[in-house]
Amino acid sequence: MAERITSSQNSLLQHIRRLQTSRAYREECDEFVADGFKLLEEACKWYPHLKTVVISEGETLPALPSSVRVAEIPSSLMHSLSSMKTPQGVIFTCALPKRETAEIREGMLLLDRLQDPGNLGTILRTADAFDIPVLLTNGCADPFSEKTVRASMGAVFRTVPQRAELSDVLRICREKEIRITATALSECAADLRQADIRNDLVVIGSEGQGICQRLLEASDRQLIIPMQPRCESLNAAVAAALVMWKMKY
Repeated sequence: MAERITSSQNSLLQHIRRLQTSRAYREECDEFVADGFKLLEEACKWYPHLKTVVISEGETLPALPSSVRVAEIPSSLMHSLSSMKTPQGVIFTCALPKRETAEIREGMLLLDRLQDPGNLGTILRTADAFDIPVLLTNGCADPFSEKTVRASMGAVFRTVPQRAELSDVLRICREKEIRITATALSECAADLRQADIRNDLVVIGSEGQGICQRLLEASDRQLIIPMQPRCESLNAAVAAALVMWKMKY
């Protein structure tokens, strides 16, 4: 049975607000927030760590595990709690996945300093569709921020991205003889259309700065996505989608 909450100062609602705004708090509590029924359905189907569900009065919940805490609030309070312009009527929290040592192998996509949560979420969604594991390094955006989770359309519940220090990535690639392929706007870059990258670790750089110098120097080769000379670059999520398609076919 759902508990009833009517005060915006309730400790649970204050906790959710902090989870929404602070990566440090999310990591301290080992918990993150998502918003909307579609994401809740995905979490119920794929993710075993659902913790708390807050629903607007009058809304109907899907079947939930008995261990999940459920709270009902007035719709006016949901409007102040939700970060969406048009709240869907449900917000929920999940435990963060256990941090494990990354399994670095061939056929991975490495994201270097990717800062935009929308781009990150879109890339995770595409990677899930192509079944390509994603590795985050060098200060990427939080894959479990509310914006990233929303942009991923629930992909983070199905395929959890891995994280690793750059020094570990480079060391393991050397030990396993994994070819590092960097996407870069350089004179020595080869045309993506003619490259076989199915067994590579392929790097996508940050939106504004590209790939860091250390990764560029460590790469075995560089690739460029051909485009009109008048265009400077592609959105990181679009570039990643093209690269991932090539990694599979």
